[in-house]
Amino acid sequence: MQHLKATDLAAWLADSSREPPLLLDVREPWEFETCHIAGSKLITMQTIPARQEELDPQQTVVCICHHGARSMQVAAFLERAGFEQVINLTGGIHGWALQVDSTMPTY
Repeated sequence: MQHLKATDLAAWLADSSREPPLLLDVREPWEFETCHIAGSKLITMQTIPARQEELDPQQTVVCICHHGARSMQVAAFLERAGFEQVINLTGGIHGWALQVDSTMPTY
């Protein structure tokens, strides 16, 4: 599994020459409503096994949670399910708020 810092993800998303990844937010709906990265897809951690067919195993997926622990578990699950390009956002959405978007609410 690959890991990516928030600042590196921000640079990737800002680079129009690169194919954007799927931003897979695995937090709970209330967390997602509090704050999220624009364009993220919410599929809660516990529903990933039942909903993984909604995801393209060929697309690069960046898994996001609050601090990076839940997303790391989901990334490992997706890798075992045959997804080839799975990345965990180190520090999660909290790291994004601290390093990239200081206007984002934290909790």
